[in-house]
Amino acid sequence: MTLALDIFRALADATRLRIFSLLRSMELSVGELAQVLGQSQPRVSRHVKILCDARLAERRKEGSWVFVALGDQAAVAPVAAALDGWVAREPDHWAVADAARLAAVRADRAASAAAWFEGHADQWDAIRSLHIAEDQVEAAMARLLGDGPIGRLIDIGTGTGRMLELFGAQAEAALGIDRSSEMLRLARAKLHDRANTELRQADLYALPMADGAADVAILHHVLHFAQQPGAAIAEAARVLGPGGRLLIADFAPHDREELRARDAHSRLGFADDQIATWFGNAGLQVARTETLEGGELTVTLWLGRRAGASLREVKAA
Repeated sequence: MTLALDIFRALADATRLRIFSLLRSMELSVGELAQVLGQSQPRVSRHVKILCDARLAERRKEGSWVFVALGDQAAVAPVAAALDGWVAREPDHWAVADAARLAAVRADRAASAAAWFEGHADQWDAIRSLHIAEDQVEAAMARLLGDGPIGRLIDIGTGTGRMLELFGAQAEAALGIDRSSEMLRLARAKLHDRANTELRQADLYALPMADGAADVAILHHVLHFAQQPGAAIAEAARVLGPGGRLLIADFAPHDREELRARDAHSRLGFADDQIATWFGNAGLQVARTETLEGGELTVTLWLGRRAGASLREVKAA
């Protein structure tokens, strides 16, 4: 009864009902909520705190921004079902206005993403020109993962969310993490309509996921930035359950020293035996390796697998 009382108290306010409804559409920053609601950020923050205390919402800090998402499903699901039933009988006039303002927030995100890419296009193009076309890399990754369900996915160093965009539809649930709040804002602009996808600011050495909670982990052109690649692989392996798979796409060894100075590459590629050693130390076996030549830099895919049958495979048996 305590939770029920907290929930009813939290929702006994029109603004908080509107916030709850908006969060059902997408994760929003406090500033974006204030923009949609036409209220000050301090006032919105107070409403958000009440919703969080009732487990209907949760807050995450990313740099100077605070993002708000729906909270515990045990609290959220019954409330959402009740609201849907009531709205069907009596349409909410606020919902129409809020939906229009929410569309403006989405447009702002898309515009910010476009501006960022325009300003950084030369950096991306300079690196991409050195190796095989990215669509060929993505096609090879898709071959290694297969076209069936992949369970719970975590994309480590998600950047703009491209891996989530590619493989999220095959996943039961997908989580993208990145240290950069700017990158996460770009990913949100791209993935706002993916109901099964969550984005969080986190470090690749301390993933916000319990042991064995994932079925597939991806490190796509991330490992060469890592100061401790072995530790990054070990942390990715930690969150994989039995039969879980880690897919790494990165460069083979090369001598382009300017990438270290210009683009902050910590490692100039990786040899197969290096990856195999790190996999073994993390309790993974090398399942597949694929080399993609066609440029000054060679891209290699390494697929590691934890022993045992995954829950997905047990269900299919």
